Amino acid sequence: MVKLGRFFFRYRNILGPAVFALAIVLSRPYYPFANEDLNIAFDVAGGVLVALGELLRVVTIGYEYIVRGGKNRAVYAKELVQGGMFSLCRNPLYVGNILMAAGLALVLNATAFYLIVVPTIVLAYCAIVAAEEAYLREKFGAQYEDYCARVNRWWPRITRFRAAVAGMRFNWRRVLVKEYTTIFILVGAVFCVWQWSEYAEKGASALPSAEALLAGAFAWFGSYLAVRALKKSSLVRD
Repeated sequence: MVKLGRFFFRYRNILGPAVFALAIVLSRPYYPFANEDLNIAFDVAGGVLVALGELLRVVTIGYEYIVRGGKNRAVYAKELVQGGMFSLCRNPLYVGNILMAAGLALVLNATAFYLIVVPTIVLAYCAIVAAEEAYLREKFGAQYEDYCARVNRWWPRITRFRAAVAGMRFNWRRVLVKEYTTIFILVGAVFCVWQWSEYAEKGASALPSAEALLAGAFAWFGSYLAVRALKKSSLVRD
């Protein structure tokens, strides 16, 4: 599992989008039990999971950021981060990503997405965590063992949230700098998945007009460029 995790970690930026794109191509969305009302419930539940996943990422980054990019495309940590959300769960960013994937699956509601994307993402993160734990255990020894004994690997102990962030200040600038690309991609992904699902069931009548699509795309991309410019300005410092 550790070797598999190192592989997933090394190529995660390529494998993730590739698996997502493959599942979309193979997907044929359908109403659950041929019920449109139930499909709306799935859409709402999926949207809630996506929002919760992103909220978990935002809160995690805002209070205590951890570098997950590694070094030379390999697992790396300069220090053992244990504050903020990392005192409630050892992998809150990964939990957030899994929640978002599950939410997108509910919105799309397609067999291929359930059978390809969700299991692959869960397997990938389980393997990556195994690789990271092996690295951290070797580098930090007893300090990391003590951390593991106190903090769950996956399930966040939300009831301890207030105590975990006591005395800390939420760094919205860091959230803006580190997370804005993920947020914009997520918004675009949710819209595309939902629109594809509607089109598969209702046909071309479910599609917005070309003018509306163009205006939406312009607003989405223009907002992204504005935030990107703000990130690079002196107004925002991580």
